[in-house]
Amino acid sequence: MLKDGIIDVINSGGTEMKKNEFYTVTIEDLTHEGLGVGKVDGFPLFIENSISGEVVRVKTMKIGKSYGYARVEEWLEMSPNRVDVKDALGTRVGTMPLQHMTYESQLAFKQQQVKNVMTKIAKMPELEVRRALGMESALGYRNKAQIPVRTVDGLLTTGFFKKNSHDLIPMENFHIQDPEIDRLIVAVRDILRKYPVVAYDEANHTGDLKHIIVRRGLRTKQVMIIFVTRTKGLPQAEAIVRDITAAHPEVVSIVQNIQPKPTNVIMGRETKVLFGEDVYEEKLFEFTFKISARSFFQVNTVQTEVLYQQAIDAADLKGGETVVDAYCGIGTMSLAFARDAKKVYAMEIVDDAIVMAKENAKLNGVTNVHFETGAAEKIMPRWKEEGIQPDVIVVDPPRKGLDLAFIEAACATRPERIVYVSCNPATLARDLVHFKERGYEAQYVQPVDMFPMTAHIEVVGLLERKG
Repeated sequence: MLKDGIIDVINSGGTEMKKNEFYTVTIEDLTHEGLGVGKVDGFPLFIENSISGEVVRVKTMKIGKSYGYARVEEWLEMSPNRVDVKDALGTRVGTMPLQHMTYESQLAFKQQQVKNVMTKIAKMPELEVRRALGMESALGYRNKAQIPVRTVDGLLTTGFFKKNSHDLIPMENFHIQDPEIDRLIVAVRDILRKYPVVAYDEANHTGDLKHIIVRRGLRTKQVMIIFVTRTKGLPQAEAIVRDITAAHPEVVSIVQNIQPKPTNVIMGRETKVLFGEDVYEEKLFEFTFKISARSFFQVNTVQTEVLYQQAIDAADLKGGETVVDAYCGIGTMSLAFARDAKKVYAMEIVDDAIVMAKENAKLNGVTNVHFETGAAEKIMPRWKEEGIQPDVIVVDPPRKGLDLAFIEAACATRPERIVYVSCNPATLARDLVHFKERGYEAQYVQPVDMFPMTAHIEVVGLLERKG
């Protein structure tokens, strides 16, 4: 029987697998998402909150054609790498799927995931994948929270969606977020409850408020609050702003972002300033950066410096080099590289980001960086024609990785080194193959844990030109 795309009963190797039945399995491996893999007569079950080597009694929850999902009912043999779960809700909503593992074993798991894609996708099993660089404290690291708002039991409520659904589970402590951000979300929620603000109703596409976003500078303590609304207006906005700023003087910016579409894309194109300016400040290294509501900024300030330092070390600058930063955003990495380079040429397709990057260079007195708006695969060939010869190219693309046209254009300029910063090791592995075909050999990959308690990992890869 097929129900909601899930088969209730399936025959697996002579065993009739059914939903809501019990089996004893040994966890053989972990998926890239951190789910344990146990098998019944060769049929794989994916099981959260389990670790390789554990023997568990599970209850099947969903059975598909080639795999199923199960829940642990009892641990018969526990892994020495297991720790107590800090908050079961973090597993339920997917914000802390690895919280049951010691932090050292999380880092080992992430290193192994990078090794796996370098072997399977890049076909480079010999490539050095270094030990993942972790944090001293693996909690309270996120400097940005995007919290959905819904009505629960008649009250405007903040929380997070249950995994694979849009059912809101009320939450006040996310543990991986800056504790001050968690406290502010609750404080803002309580202020909103005093006014006629209607939480978004996704089913009917009605209501005012979709999300509350809070961004906080770890070093500056400055806070930006963003109300993402379906509607052009926010009821009693002036009174809400007055209450927030009176109680929380650290809030330097309150903006309203309008997202009228019924979409999973959180923010829309239109932003209105309700208080202060559309900017707050944060520090990285010795630099101060202005960050707008729509600007990209890494969510882990401490580990961003670790990540960028790894990229700088890989570039091995001596002071006379020309560097190209191909996905520069608001200039965070460009300015860091400018300290040791003769000249940095930086590009970004988002015009607003380039405007802010120029402001940040001026703010910090950095004069050896040139910023330009445009697609990397289009600007690189033109710069080559203009005689710009990079010694080092730095890339930090989105999850989809690099466009092949950019890889061809980058290799055509024949830099000595290419430093590849990636939030998706799988697309990095794919791109390493393209670079190798064009004469660039990967030297090593350095994982940096930007997202403790989750399965995500950031990496820095160094490529050098051969021949």
